[in-house]
Amino acid sequence: MVLDFYFDFASGYSYFAARRIEWLAAANGAKVRWHPVLLPALTQVTGVLPSPVVPVKWAYVTRDMQRTAQEEAIPFNPSPAFPQMLIGPGRAMLWVRAIHGEEVAVSFARTCFQAYYADGVDIADKAVLLGIAESLGIDGPAFLAGMEDPAIKAAFKAGNERALERGVFGVPFVMAEGEPFWGYDRFGNLERWLAAARKVA
Repeated sequence: MVLDFYFDFASGYSYFAARRIEWLAAANGAKVRWHPVLLPALTQVTGVLPSPVVPVKWAYVTRDMQRTAQEEAIPFNPSPAFPQMLIGPGRAMLWVRAIHGEEVAVSFARTCFQAYYADGVDIADKAVLLGIAESLGIDGPAFLAGMEDPAIKAAFKAGNERALERGVFGVPFVMAEGEPFWGYDRFGNLERWLAAARKVA
């Protein structure tokens, strides 16, 4: 079974999901495909306003993220720049995947999440992304050039379009063999669905 995991580096709930998705998959004999997307590109089509631009909603969301992190003992010390649009990390991950493969790309993504939400580092800064890439043994100049490659930019845009075609309208979003689960608060449902599917198999 394959879990298609859609996330935006700018989403705190995506960070929580990224810490748990691989464990869920491994516990149920599944594999994860990581798909970076840009939430504003999804909400622009659906007409939903992003939480940070709705003050009353954002006040709740920030409180809920702190509460979730505390309840689940997840380190949560976001960059002072949070919230912000993060395009660079998604493009960078696609380039890392294309050149170095899935395992390194996932390590890059998880390190980005850790840096931004636990270590308080701004991953919109190319120097920060460069440091993360080099810590994984990736050539720095090639990495910086790859992020700006028109083909990578086009691939990131196309990934957003494919996500919308599959019915993905928010993040985090998991497609489990066509079964949709939206939001980190639905990971309990996802876990039970996976357990049931494994029993049937």
